[in-house]
Formats: sequence, C-alpha cells, structure tokens
Amino acid sequence: MKQVELVGISKSYDKQKNVLNEINLSIEKGEFFVLVGPSGCGKSTLLRMVAGLEEISGGTLLLNGQEANMLAPKDRNLSMVFQNYALYPHLTVEQNILFGLHAKKVSKTEQKRRMEEAAKMMGLTDLLTRKPKELSGGQRQRVALARAVVSEAPLCLMDEPLSNLDAKLRAHMRIEIRRLQRKLGLTMVYVTHDQVEAMTMGDRIMVLNDGVIQQIGSPIDLYNKPANQFVATFIGSPKMNTAQVFIDHNAKEIEIKDSLVFPLPENWTELVDQAVVGIRSEHIQYEQGNTTHYLEVASVEQLGNETLIAFIVGDEFWTAKWPGQWAIKTGERVPVRLDLGHFHFFDSKTGGLLQSARAQSMQEVVL
Repeated sequence: MKQVELVGISKSYDKQKNVLNEINLSIEKGEFFVLVGPSGCGKSTLLRMVAGLEEISGGTLLLNGQEANMLAPKDRNLSMVFQNYALYPHLTVEQNILFGLHAKKVSKTEQKRRMEEAAKMMGLTDLLTRKPKELSGGQRQRVALARAVVSEAPLCLMDEPLSNLDAKLRAHMRIEIRRLQRKLGLTMVYVTHDQVEAMTMGDRIMVLNDGVIQQIGSPIDLYNKPANQFVATFIGSPKMNTAQVFIDHNAKEIEIKDSLVFPLPENWTELVDQAVVGIRSEHIQYEQGNTTHYLEVASVEQLGNETLIAFIVGDEFWTAKWPGQWAIKTGERVPVRLDLGHFHFFDSKTGGLLQSARAQSMQEVVL
C-alpha cells in the first residue's frame, strides 16, 4: 500500500525558478525511504511540504490515497524529528515527550502508558526530570525520537537528525533509529546529505540534485548501477574514480588520461569517442601475477583495518581501497590489475550512463 505519493510536485518561491521540479515518487507503508543529496538540493523543502510546513506550488500530495495539499499539519497523522531537536528548554524530558499528546487532549492514563514505553525504549527512564540543557547531544536526540514515538503516528519524517552528533554517536544512532523503525513498523522518510547514512539505513534511496530526481532505487542498485555520473560519484565512500577517456576504434584501444591504455575488446559496445570512465576504489587491485598497469603512489592512508592509496592517473588522483595494512610508500610504482569489466562509461557532456560495469565484484570478473 502506498502511504505517500507525490505526483508532479514542484516548489517555487518567486514563481520564476523552481526549487523542486516535477517530483514523482511513491513510498510504501513500512518502508524506510531516504532522500539524499548535497546541501541546497531541495530535500528538506520536500520533506516540509509532506509535513505541511511548506506550501506546494504545483502537483498533488497523496497520503494514504487522499489528497493532502491543503490539509493542516496536525491533521496529517505524522510526526517529525528536526535537525535541531526542537526541544522546549524550560520543560523537563517528560514534559517534552508528552507535549504533543497534551495538545491532542489524550487522556492522562494513556499519556503515562505511552511515555513510559517510549522512555524505556529510548533509555530515558532515569532522565525524565532533567531539562534539555542537562543532556548530551545523543540524549537530546533520543528525547526528540521519544516524542515522535509517543504520537504513535504511522508516518515519521526526519530532517538530518544526526548531523549535530559526533561520528561515533552517529553510527550508534543509525542502528537505534533503524531498529526502532522496524520494531514499530513505521513508514520513515529520512533526509540526509550523508551518503553513508543513506546507504546503511534506507530500503530505498532517492538521490536529488538541483531540485531534480537523479535516481531512485535500493542502496546496492545505486552503488552498482548509477544512472549518471553525479549518482556514481555521490554514492560510495571513497567516491568513484573518474577520468576522461578517448576511444580509438581504428586502433582498437581505450586510452585514459594519456597514461592508461587498454585493448578494445572485439565485442565491446560501440561508444562515443569522448567519454568519462568511472571505477570503484575496491576494483583497483594489487596484482603481481597478472599485472595490467603500474601506478605511481601519491599518498597512503593507514586506517588499521584497511589502507587507502591515492594513485596518479594523468592529472587525476585515483583512490584504491585495500583490506589490511600495506607497507607502501609515496612515489613507489605499484603493480595493479584493472579490468574493463569494472568500468562505467558516462557521456562527457550530459553525464548520462552510456554503459555500466559488466562485473560488480572481483569474483564476477571472467579473466
């Protein structure tokens, strides 16, 4: 069942230029749906339009099959968690959690039941008498989540709720929010600019840029089969390595940045002569036995469990991600294996995908 549907949604503040252009998407009941994109792309505006906090300039918003364009926020049966938590500083944790239920005139007995359940679920039972200023960032975030939980609204909207937390706490809260969503069966619409959050939390992801949908799909589909160069470089960490390529069909060669040359396979799909290629960091493999190229090391980052090596490719830096610890020094020329089956090809003018990688992992490459 479709819980949220956006049909041709657009948003303009000056009636001249749209902040959002013809947004069409459906979100299923119980789905964790992530809106991701760079700052200023329109994702928070889109979320606020669903919440009723922003006016819809064009198109139709449907909630459970009913048009909701003019429906007041309080009548949309949803909860929202904001980036700045939006807690009342003069109220205790308990009062903050129950604030929405007071406004809805829920009975005292029911309020107590919901509050105790939410506080236990969020680990806030011992903090109910404290004020927000006495809490850490993670504790404030849990109060905001508890306030959303007690509403028992089937649709929960989250606008970059973890952006103010440190990296360790963000990782913990990602797990907590995902666990909470599954336990309660909520439909979650989650806005973030962090592609790691999007990849690790979402059932489906919508990538937005300049108010236009770039691609919608599962995290692994967006990673393996990006629709264009923007999605390819936005999704994945480190980002996909890209470079200009020249395809010489007469010489039957593919040349990348005047430094990498490959023979053009006989069965290779005909492509335009000028294109951009992309390859993931894990597909640049150290190889002494079946070496295809030697690359010069520009820098080495030891992360303990893995090593990131930046190689010089023409005037670009390509990053390889190798498991474990590698005793490699800057300036060395390292033997690697690059397989054309791991390369994506994009139109150099439009950025659109011309040909996707034929193999998504080293195990899938047929040598």
